[in-house]
Amino acid sequence: MTSQDQVPTKADIPSPACLAPAEIEAKVEAAGVTKARLPLGKAFVLAMFAGAFIAFGGLFFTVFLSDASLSWGAQRVVGGLCFCLGLVLVLLCGAELFTGNSLMVCALRSGRISLGELLRSWAIVWLGNFVGALAVVALVYVAGIFTLNGEAVATSMVSVAAGKVALTWPQIFFRGILCNVFVCLAVWIGFAGKSVVDKVVGILLPITAFVACGFEHCVANMYFLPMGALMASQGFGAEVAGAEALDAAGILVNLSASTIGNIVGGALVVALGYWFVYHRDDKAPSEA
Repeated sequence: MTSQDQVPTKADIPSPACLAPAEIEAKVEAAGVTKARLPLGKAFVLAMFAGAFIAFGGLFFTVFLSDASLSWGAQRVVGGLCFCLGLVLVLLCGAELFTGNSLMVCALRSGRISLGELLRSWAIVWLGNFVGALAVVALVYVAGIFTLNGEAVATSMVSVAAGKVALTWPQIFFRGILCNVFVCLAVWIGFAGKSVVDKVVGILLPITAFVACGFEHCVANMYFLPMGALMASQGFGAEVAGAEALDAAGILVNLSASTIGNIVGGALVVALGYWFVYHRDDKAPSEA
């Protein structure tokens, strides 16, 4: 047999550029088990990192929005690209993000984690995300970043936050559903990718789209709302409509609605939908 007649071995066959959907679902389940069983201290610190990373994306977004010479459409699209920084850092640097962890429902549905483990993880990560976001609020304030562009950055911070508290609870809830559909699809793509470039490029469109469309992300709002409220309390953005509503009550309404909406969009729509379609039961028929 000549070399031309040799049958290619498995090692000779190039692997696909990304994982197939069923492989992604299995990987999501395995990750869910790991996340659910992280020690409390490690889970909380990783959640703080994620809250800070998303806040960095939010800061980049508001700095860009301070340029009033740009058209509305350009602001939304390029601002959305700026915000992608947050999820890029979460996926590549390793952190625990509440919204993305909605996908842990795949592991719950397969019986690999308990409901108690899921809720414990969600609670720790939500709180850690909030602490991380607030830490960035404090750092941004003492660093005086809001003074950039002739204090226009401070005004953009107030404007973004005021627009969020002006929404009704149902509006925030349904925008939260839409938001986490896009975020969890971006995370799903991140699981599919096999290289840094795969992961970064894969998440750009979903995240840019959710920001441009004005959806509500509870972790991002853990930064946007306190930052806007702090700026308003310092007298910035007094001319922004609705700035007076940036108080504890307004923040609570937004975070409650966006959190529940994010859970519905991520856990019930994306996680359960893809689990139903792609989960593979590897047991033999006699064992099922």
